[in-house]
Amino acid sequence: MEIGLFFGSFNPVHTGHMIIANLVKETTDVQEVWFIVSPQNPFKKNKNLLHEFDRIDMVNAAIADDYSFRSSDIEFNMPRPSYTIDTLTILQEKHPDKKFRLIIGEDNLASFPKWKNYDQILKHFGLIVYPRPHSKTSELTSHINVEMIEAPQVDISATLIRKLVKNEKSIKYLVPDQVEGLIKKKGFFK
Repeated sequence: MEIGLFFGSFNPVHTGHMIIANLVKETTDVQEVWFIVSPQNPFKKNKNLLHEFDRIDMVNAAIADDYSFRSSDIEFNMPRPSYTIDTLTILQEKHPDKKFRLIIGEDNLASFPKWKNYDQILKHFGLIVYPRPHSKTSELTSHINVEMIEAPQVDISATLIRKLVKNEKSIKYLVPDQVEGLIKKKGFFK
């Protein structure tokens, strides 16, 4: 079985994430998409990051009605910051019967060679790349293990969502209804 791995802080998970995950499932050989909730991105320092358990709760709320989506807390018990290659290696050891592919935005493709062991990720796992606004071109688009997909360039900002919540404005349609309900119920981002 082929699994697409969608890494992110998901602070919060939003409609753009859900659209991409669904398109990957519908337009590639991927049968399931696993949302890997990252406690800390090695390239980002974010003081506004909710606790990882709250973020995985939001992902679980967003994917509850889709059997082909799963969440993963695998990085919660790994050294921080965790690196994608280490997570991929552990997942492959735990699930030798599955083929994992990494889902990334085109904006990350140009800087992908800066990732730890990026060449091993390309060789052993491969990438599914979705378009992002203002992306720099990359020679990796023609790599044999890079699959470019068509997708709308939905530029929803988690920063904007957090700002709207803080200012007591509506986030309807920016996040799945279940996520909006959880944000309100738990008082996230106030």
